[in-house]
Amino acid sequence: MKKAILLAVLLFVSLIPASYAAPPAKNFVLMDHKSNHAFIPLRTLNGLDGLKTVWTPGEKRIDIIRDETKLTMHLGKLQATRNSEAIKLTDAPFTEKGVTFVPLQVIKDSFSLSLKWSKDTSSVILHNSASEQASEEQVSTVSLPYITKAVYDKMDKPIISERKTFKVGGKSYSTQMITVSLLHPKVTLDVVLAGDQAGKVEDLSSIAKRSKASVAINGTFFDAYTTGDYKGPYGYIISGGSMAHKSSGDRRTVFTFDNNLLADLIPGADFPARFAAGGIQGGLQAGPRLVVNGKVSLNVAEEGFKDPKILTGGGARSALGITRDHKLILLTTGGATIPQLAEIMKQAGAYQAMNLDGGASSGLYYNGKYLTTPGRKISNALVVKVQ
Repeated sequence: MKKAILLAVLLFVSLIPASYAAPPAKNFVLMDHKSNHAFIPLRTLNGLDGLKTVWTPGEKRIDIIRDETKLTMHLGKLQATRNSEAIKLTDAPFTEKGVTFVPLQVIKDSFSLSLKWSKDTSSVILHNSASEQASEEQVSTVSLPYITKAVYDKMDKPIISERKTFKVGGKSYSTQMITVSLLHPKVTLDVVLAGDQAGKVEDLSSIAKRSKASVAINGTFFDAYTTGDYKGPYGYIISGGSMAHKSSGDRRTVFTFDNNLLADLIPGADFPARFAAGGIQGGLQAGPRLVVNGKVSLNVAEEGFKDPKILTGGGARSALGITRDHKLILLTTGGATIPQLAEIMKQAGAYQAMNLDGGASSGLYYNGKYLTTPGRKISNALVVKVQ
């Protein structure tokens, strides 16, 4: 009897789309690069403005319901119904790589969703035009990264480490470069304080090991030269959705990410309002900004920098960049000025990029060892974990 029940359970699970059986951690919108049509994971819709999704495995049927509206679709079929009215879809729902996708256009039309696309962050904001009627428990707005199907199909390696040389103004710069696929289901990010407390310092390798991280890079500037025990970080630090260190009025660039690892670079003056709006899971403030929308863009004085090490000097550098297809570039190099570092990050493929603390703080850790060894203990780090 027990064996028969177990077989029945296994059969049921095998009929469930993989997005229900073992959903990856990330939500995103998939773009068909041939038709330019968009698809959204079915699981993402559950709870969005009161939407409810129901899967009937025997019929491979998908029901999406809110209030008096019911949309019914079937995997692989263009025929659908909306409140018993037959409609024809431009694209059929499908399951790929463990995720069940439904066409976004019919969801938009059926449930009054508005879409706002951002090329700067390669994301789309889904918002219900009637969201003011939603209860506080219901999610009314969600921002999702979008990628093309071609990128999704090649999303195999979560982390790539390489040593690369870039030429800037006739001079060659040897770099250590880590590329992280942010939408890979096994990847997570975190910002970790030394000793789990603002004002402490700790070896970068120690931060990485106790965080069980595959990758770690030094983060914000801090008071490294004080003789006191408290070596305070400079700038905002956000970890686990909470403000770990506040820096009111600071104009320097802030790197942020949400639960879907949708990453962004935000001007310091705009950050308090963005954080108050919710959704930021982690972040750190450093700067200056190096690359904006694929072009070198420097406004060091506007961000409040006065130190010659940043304004004119060269030295050991750490930087991070975000690509258009949601990869995070973590890079270290030596002897570069800030303008030279900006050009390096552009050549490395960054669509957005910013500088991190440098000099003796500059360090990059990967897979149990240093690629770039810091010359001192540091205040905080951005870490990458692979589950």
